[in-house]
Amino acid sequence: MNKRIAIIYSTTDGQTLKICQRIAEYAENSGFKADVIEISAFNQIISDYSKLIIGASIRYGKHNKKVTEFIQKHKNNLEQIETAFFSVNLVARKSDKNTFDSNPYVVKFFKRLDWKPKIIDVFGGRLDYDSYSFFDKLMIKLIMKITKGPTKSDKPIEYTDWDRVKEFSIKMTMD
Repeated sequence: MNKRIAIIYSTTDGQTLKICQRIAEYAENSGFKADVIEISAFNQIISDYSKLIIGASIRYGKHNKKVTEFIQKHKNNLEQIETAFFSVNLVARKSDKNTFDSNPYVVKFFKRLDWKPKIIDVFGGRLDYDSYSFFDKLMIKLIMKITKGPTKSDKPIEYTDWDRVKEFSIKMTMD
């Protein structure tokens, strides 16, 4: 059996990459060869992998258009192997918005696509006001105020549930 897994990502502030690297560790501990590749740099042959995961962050309510373009371009190949998708966003910090069928961004994303991976999940992101540009900081503070989140923080707040990341990884690496 081909025990290779591609973990392809699009990240805005680095948290999606961090999650992908953790998934790769779990995959390698399960006997897979894991390749973590930024989505625009992916030029491998999809059929060389037995499984493929796409991780994508949200900024201003949308996943990067490269994610949608990648899925549309490779849809037939993606349907030939086991696939998974996860989204990383700050709305997922809320328990009523942290599943694929309750997270508004993920629901909207899959309504537009004719693709259904085996596993779909949503993970909370990381809030780090000090790392944002002036404009991003203002916009994210506004969004957090509207969604009753923190608008001030001396240090980054990580909302990623690492136990859920582990569960996702285990599901994806089962044979």
